[in-house]
Amino acid sequence: MSDELFEAYLNQFDDAAWTRVVDGLLKHIHPVDRTATPIWFAFFPLALHQAFEEVDDRAPLLKKLQILGRYRLADQIDSSHGFLYGHRYWLDAKRVIVERERSSRSPRTLDLIDQILELAAEAAVTSHVDRSLLAGITAVALMTRRQVGFDAFAASPGLVTLDASILRRTPEQVLAARARDDGQGLFGFLKGDKKTWTVTFSEQDETARFPLIHSQHLTTAAGADTRDHRTRDPRCSEGPIPVECRTATCGTCWIGVLGGAEKLSPLDDLERKRLREFGYLDTDEDRPIIRLSCMAQAYGAISIVIPPWNGIVGKFVKTWKDRQAALAG
Repeated sequence: MSDELFEAYLNQFDDAAWTRVVDGLLKHIHPVDRTATPIWFAFFPLALHQAFEEVDDRAPLLKKLQILGRYRLADQIDSSHGFLYGHRYWLDAKRVIVERERSSRSPRTLDLIDQILELAAEAAVTSHVDRSLLAGITAVALMTRRQVGFDAFAASPGLVTLDASILRRTPEQVLAARARDDGQGLFGFLKGDKKTWTVTFSEQDETARFPLIHSQHLTTAAGADTRDHRTRDPRCSEGPIPVECRTATCGTCWIGVLGGAEKLSPLDDLERKRLREFGYLDTDEDRPIIRLSCMAQAYGAISIVIPPWNGIVGKFVKTWKDRQAALAG
């Protein structure tokens, strides 16, 4: 299939279609990436990318939507998915997609889920692992290809920079680490609300952790981490989680929850409303994979991932989707 035909094929699927595809893929994705994959798709929604494509001058819109950070997938083709276990297989996932487009071979199916699984199976042969470990990162690679275009996607080097100690971790070890709570010592049961838990904000960095007192809000605990995080992310004014307001007003402190979502306080009406308004998540779940750190209290050790951007895009994206639906109808 030529890159022009593949481009036309991918362009058939809108944001809603991709949501259904990711939902349908989950049972085929190894548990280690079953949460990470939809988190990545929440971080880089197709509808937002498409809406920005229609704008000639982005600067006024970026200011209006209060967007800060690295929102363009084109600027982080090889790094945006570093929190997926499948990131280590990125080069193989990327390669099979490029080879498929450059070949004249027709796909066996036009079903997008089947296409992803077929590509994942091809990449798994080279990576010498089960297809389930490639399914999530292959879906990510295909969406990356969709948003950045074939030339940029093919030209990226496909670099994976992980320490040897990280690369040696098995999926089972990663899952066990996410589920594990901190030991509280011999008399830990006497500590009550003075128990402390570890919040991991990057599983790819052994130092990317901070302590949290039982029932503390994530931003409060993160704010006590006085290390230099601004060099890594200019949005960080105090601690590793970007934060401005602590009242669910700014949307700066949104996070993805890789492990331990059940150890966080349930969504209240305000957080649920604001997540929708920001455009980050629309859900009826009590403990979803996307949260506002200033609203979420922790009652155990958790693993999170911090998105590279923030903004208030919900109304803008909804208006754009409504307009597209009207044009199509």
